[in-house]
Amino acid sequence: MFQTRPRVALFVTCLVDLHRPTVGFAAIRLLEQAGCTVEVPQAQTCCGQPAYNSGDRASTKAIAAGVIAAFEGYDYVVAPSGSCGGMIAHHYPGLFADDPAMLARAEALAGRTYELIAFLTDVRGMTEVHARFDGTATYHDSCSGLRELGVKQQPRSLLGSVAGLSVTEMADPEVCCGFGGTFCVKYPEISTRMVSNKAADITATGADLLLAGDLGCLLNMAGRLSREGSPVAVRHVAEVLAGMTDEVPPIGVARG
Repeated sequence: MFQTRPRVALFVTCLVDLHRPTVGFAAIRLLEQAGCTVEVPQAQTCCGQPAYNSGDRASTKAIAAGVIAAFEGYDYVVAPSGSCGGMIAHHYPGLFADDPAMLARAEALAGRTYELIAFLTDVRGMTEVHARFDGTATYHDSCSGLRELGVKQQPRSLLGSVAGLSVTEMADPEVCCGFGGTFCVKYPEISTRMVSNKAADITATGADLLLAGDLGCLLNMAGRLSREGSPVAVRHVAEVLAGMTDEVPPIGVARG
C-alpha cells in the first residue's frame, strides 16, 4: 500500500508538548505505521493562534515566519490537532497578503499541512489499525478540524477497525464544546454553559470513553466531566488508534 516513504515533520502543538506528550508519541507511531519517515523540528514553537484570535497580527506574523522557516523542506507537515493544522493551512497565507515572497512560502506550507487522522486516511490510504480497546466510545468533532479541514469520517473509519471498540454518536457531535481557544477566557459564562451542554450530550450516549482530535477540546470537556463526577474517560483519538492506552491514564487522571 505504501510505495514511497515521505519525509514528514510533526507539528507537536503547545498543549501536547506541555500537557499530553503521549499524543505526540502516538502520532509518530501511527505515521511510521503509515510508511512515513518522521522528524520533529526542534525550532518549532506555537502556531500563533492565541495571538491571532486576540487580534495581535504583528506577533502572529512573527510567529508564523518562524514556523514557516522551521518546516520548509519537508514533504508534509502533520499536526495531531485540527486547530493548529487549520491555523497553518488556512490562516497563514492571509497574514502575508502584502508580502509576495512570504506569501508564496506560506501558501507552499499550507498546501503540505494536514491534521493527523486526515493525513493517514486521505493521503496515506490507511484503512485500519492493529489496536484493541474494549469499551464504547463517543466522538466529538472539534470545530477547526471539522469546518476548516473537513475532518469528520476519517477518525470514525479508523476507529471502526479497533478490536473490541464500539462507537455511539452524540445527538450533536458537531456542536462546539465551548473552549474556542481564547473564547473561554473572554466569555467564561457562555463557555461554561456550552461545555455543560456538551457534557450532558456525552453522558446521554452511555459511552465510557470520549474521544476527539484536539487536546484543547479534550482538556475542556475532561475538566467539566470531572467536576460533575462523571466516570467517562477522556482520550485523544491517536492514543486509541496507536494502541497506547495502557501507557498513560486518561486525560485528567493522575498516574498511580
